[in-house]
Amino acid sequence: MRSVELARAVGDVVAGRVRADEPLARHTSFRIGGPADVLATPDTALELAAIARAAAEAGASLTILGGGSNMLVGDGGIRGVVVKLGRGFRRIDWDPPCVEAGAAVQLGRLARDAAERGLAGLEYAEGIPGTVGGALFMNAGAYGGEVSETVDEVEGVDASGAVRRLARASLAFVYRRTMLPAGFLVTAVRFRLRPEASTSVQARLAQARDRRIASQPHGQANAGSIFKNPPGDFAGRLVEAAGLKGTRVGGARISEQHGNFIVNEGAARATDVQALMQEAQRVVWERSGVWLEPEVRLVGSW
Repeated sequence: MRSVELARAVGDVVAGRVRADEPLARHTSFRIGGPADVLATPDTALELAAIARAAAEAGASLTILGGGSNMLVGDGGIRGVVVKLGRGFRRIDWDPPCVEAGAAVQLGRLARDAAERGLAGLEYAEGIPGTVGGALFMNAGAYGGEVSETVDEVEGVDASGAVRRLARASLAFVYRRTMLPAGFLVTAVRFRLRPEASTSVQARLAQARDRRIASQPHGQANAGSIFKNPPGDFAGRLVEAAGLKGTRVGGARISEQHGNFIVNEGAARATDVQALMQEAQRVVWERSGVWLEPEVRLVGSW
């Protein structure tokens, strides 16, 4: 099915909030990525379920874009339907000490709002660019904290198109990954936080923010940490020890500020970033005997 025909089929269920051949560089934190056959923006879980059914009926793949961070989209784009959750997934419902946030809510914003209310547990997330849904999927974390520590329940659309809620006990968390049922699309996450003096929570939030600003690149497009930290070590340290800071391929460069970040200097292609990743893996392996596993997700056509 051609992009225009697929867009028409999907557009019928989301009141026209759909674009054919949409460049994904506009929707990723790397500012890199070829076109999606179709980009759809649902506002409700029922619309998301309808899009999933429409894609299945058309024999098209379905990809959740989220906030477009922690992702490298191939220069050839993504075939099938790409979903970017709309405004309806940005709701935040407070029920102290719990809060339920839509999957499109920025995790850093949620951390700041919680701190103002005297609720602790998300301070590590200050400055993390991803959304709640993406953070859950990746079990995002930093500075000794991670999403798994406070997740209470997850809402989503299952493979059959039904809206379901999953209790914490039914989830499995590993380093930088949450195990969800096959085909499960996250729409909201309920967090159980802990009451604490707002001044104390905000102080830790500020510490995390200052630490991030001091150690990570800002003002340049990137996708956050490129590699997972190997057991007992740090990917950034290994890249730096290999003498790779500042290494360039095309428009992409390994940050001089932090070895586990690759920045887009303005005209980088996905293949530039991929080549830098492969070079870092090769050199670190030769010098340290450690194989770096990607944390960033490589998706689409190359």
